[in-house]
Amino acid sequence: MNDKFLRQDVIDEFEFDPSFDGVHIGVAVDRGVVTLSGYVESYAQKLAAVAAARRVKGVHAIADEIEIRYPFQSKTEDDQIAKRALDILKWNSTVSPYQIDVLVEAGWITLSGEVNWQFEKRAAEDSVRKLSGIVGVTNKMTLKPRVVAADVKANIEAALKRQAELDAGAIRVSVTGGDHVVLEGRVHSWTERSAAEDAAWSAPGVMSVDDLITLR
Repeated sequence: MNDKFLRQDVIDEFEFDPSFDGVHIGVAVDRGVVTLSGYVESYAQKLAAVAAARRVKGVHAIADEIEIRYPFQSKTEDDQIAKRALDILKWNSTVSPYQIDVLVEAGWITLSGEVNWQFEKRAAEDSVRKLSGIVGVTNKMTLKPRVVAADVKANIEAALKRQAELDAGAIRVSVTGGDHVVLEGRVHSWTERSAAEDAAWSAPGVMSVDDLITLR
């Protein structure tokens, strides 16, 4: 797709999405690589803008240079953010807050500790990144070692075949060390790529996934 038209598609998607205000976001496109600049008023809006750009057909990569500029009156101290983060993790029944440590420095949240599953790690990050006053989230949580299934590769390939939106034959799965998965191949959209990675993480015993899948 022509870069000029792709840029307009991204801008149109920004205007269509009500979850953030893209009026101060700049969009530049070079051979399918989209660079986002400017600023928004919250970390949640920053993530929403990146997600909106990723949804546009023809976007192969995104360089996120968006800044967060909170209104002065909305500035929140680190100790308040930390307390709110702990509270929201406690309320979230998907994760155990007693296994997660929260560190806040200059509005940036770092999560550490151990959880049992990848979905718990994602759920914890999804919970805190919506808090007001934060500028970013680093997720350093690790997964507890589990009994590794002997057929991790077969389980993932079977999961890929069950998903209607995926062409399982276009994705190659390899497993090293019994628990490290590498995905390769080419798909048509970010949605397909995300679905393949989710399938890999859902297999019992998987501790890490390298998603090397590219877009057609």
